[in-house]
Amino acid sequence: MRLRLLLLALGTFAMGTDSMVMAGILGLIARDLGVSVPAAGQMVTVFALSYAVLAPVLATAAARWPRRRVLLTALTVFTAANALSALAPNYPLLLATRVLAAAGAALYTPTANAVATTLVPAERRGRALATVLGGMTVATALGVPLGTYIGRTDWRLTMWLVVALGAAAFLGLALLLRDLPAPATAPGLRARLAPLRNGSVLAAAASTLVFFLAINTVYIYLGTAVRPATGGDAGRLSLIMLVSGLASIAGSWLGGRAVDRLGVRAVLLAGGSLAALAFLALPWIAATMPGALAYAALSPLAGWAVAVALPHRLASLDPPNAPLLISLNSSALYLGMATAGGVGSLALTVLGDRWFPLASTALSLVAVVLAAVTTRRRPAGAAGTAGMAGPAGPAVSASLPSSALVSEAGAPAARS
Repeated sequence: MRLRLLLLALGTFAMGTDSMVMAGILGLIARDLGVSVPAAGQMVTVFALSYAVLAPVLATAAARWPRRRVLLTALTVFTAANALSALAPNYPLLLATRVLAAAGAALYTPTANAVATTLVPAERRGRALATVLGGMTVATALGVPLGTYIGRTDWRLTMWLVVALGAAAFLGLALLLRDLPAPATAPGLRARLAPLRNGSVLAAAASTLVFFLAINTVYIYLGTAVRPATGGDAGRLSLIMLVSGLASIAGSWLGGRAVDRLGVRAVLLAGGSLAALAFLALPWIAATMPGALAYAALSPLAGWAVAVALPHRLASLDPPNAPLLISLNSSALYLGMATAGGVGSLALTVLGDRWFPLASTALSLVAVVLAAVTTRRRPAGAAGTAGMAGPAGPAVSASLPSSALVSEAGAPAARS
């Protein structure tokens, strides 16, 4: 089981590297294709927005497919798209390949999360999700620096690295990921989109969007925020980014275990509050390297713990539609990432280089309040388990019959 989870994580590692490494090679792309750096940066926005729009649509379109076929098809599309990116002769064609790569990622990641929960016992679902999401966090710590280094003279080499990662994940899953539960007869499009009219689902998705908007508003401009500590030195900034990436891995690991032990609500409120505190302190502690490194350790630790809890929460709201709901979570995540660039730029303009992290503080508190209001404990015996936390959550989840824990796509209900 562990090997199959790691292979699923290899796919998310490839996609995380692809989506985040662009920041390190934008200058090379701009010079090679004869466009400005801001224009080259639109590849990131195009990828994120395409992902956000396509994730729920593709989850619905592929609802009747066996999960293994969905994963392999997604990896094929993603890998081929990156090969086309490496070969793109001009900027418009490169943008088109980024849309195609986003389609592959949008189909793969929610499905991989849903499949991961079928490979382990109920009490280990949080850790299974953390393993698959860990591919994204490892991408921030290893994939992005590696891709940037490989592409330091030719950005197309970075694209070929992503192609190799996608191909390795495809080969591993094709050989080892078999005997997955088959999906039951899928409902029509109208029935599958019904959860989107549920206020609880929309509130959970809104929490994801606002929280990732808060995180990325600072992360995109982290070099500016910690400039007092680094003095513009690339080596010091690289160390801060490395610590941030390692803390992301730890946060994902810790978040999976915390969700299994304490429940979603506790992780959302504690992690969100801790992230808000880190953003609040940043204008002061960024004056020194020890302070900047402390921020780089604390903020991702809290943020990625919350990132594990968020899809858990959505999937538990309507287990039969878990793949669709997890894809909605991914859409909200990437929409937050896509919006953060503009929000961060506005915050820099209004608040200045030192104080702009306070915008992330406010956004984090909004996400915490939203989670607190929409995940209140329900009386014993109340319908549904969404939002239950602590000892009550596992008890209710364990009392459900096994048929209630498996969705029509083979995805168990995530414990809240």
